[in-house]
Amino acid sequence: MAEKTWVRMVTAQTPTNIAVIKYWGKRDETLILPVNDSISVTLDPAHLCTTTTVAVSPSFDQDRMWLNGKEISLSGGRYQNCLREIRARACEVEDKEKGIKIAKKDWEKLHLHVASYNNFPTAAGLASSAAGFACLVFALAKLMNAKEDNSELSAIARQGSGSACRSLFGGFVKWIMGKAEDGSDSLAVQLVDEKHWDELVIIIAVVSSRQKETSSTTGMRDSVETSLLLQHRAKEVVPKRIKQMEEAIKNRDFGSFAQLSCADSNQFHAVCLDTCPPIFYMNGTSHRQVKFLVSSDMGI
Repeated sequence: MAEKTWVRMVTAQTPTNIAVIKYWGKRDETLILPVNDSISVTLDPAHLCTTTTVAVSPSFDQDRMWLNGKEISLSGGRYQNCLREIRARACEVEDKEKGIKIAKKDWEKLHLHVASYNNFPTAAGLASSAAGFACLVFALAKLMNAKEDNSELSAIARQGSGSACRSLFGGFVKWIMGKAEDGSDSLAVQLVDEKHWDELVIIIAVVSSRQKETSSTTGMRDSVETSLLLQHRAKEVVPKRIKQMEEAIKNRDFGSFAQLSCADSNQFHAVCLDTCPPIFYMNGTSHRQVKFLVSSDMGI
């Protein structure tokens, strides 16, 4: 630790994910615990992903982060939660080639620099925060030699962004809402890997790259407080759909998969309209695309 010129770096890449059974609404805002289970499909990282490089050096005098080339603050609770949880799990690191040895106790004193880049629009509805926090947690775990597996890491990434827990796996992923008050059992598990249904093609149409007018955090809070449909959905609808979706994925039953995905998406937007004030995430182009798909041979 006496030598102040060394830098240790790790780079990771994490894809975004799209929920086919939606996560919308938290029962605990601080721990980010959802009101229902959800299922997502992880997208191809060659097309939609976050790349994050984390670096540590005794010459760094504070934690700093850059997103898409612009420095952002790390003072927010969600970033601090992830940093604290990974630092608590850090282990000794030794790089004999570079002459670096970091003891477990040293991680509390060392500062980090983080550079993250999204190859798709940020805050435009493509789950950039999910890919971002998943990548941050995974890269930090590698940098600090944490021993936790991806499901255990997912419970940490969840504290940055709920959907981030699902981006630590490929294929289809289930986020189990859990029951424990401390959130210890609210984590992600892989249902099937990316090879299970490799003929499935997902087309992403970006109809607007502008940031959402209502953030997901604000929208979920308003829905939990005002939407009776959300309460019915979480208790009565989603548990049945989760089982049906798991079966459709297992059997590669595209007809059932598409029907359930469309129905759940429609209900999500209905919950948004049932929220006070109402939330609008679809624009005119979105509606025209839905109408086209329904009226064409591509309709379900």
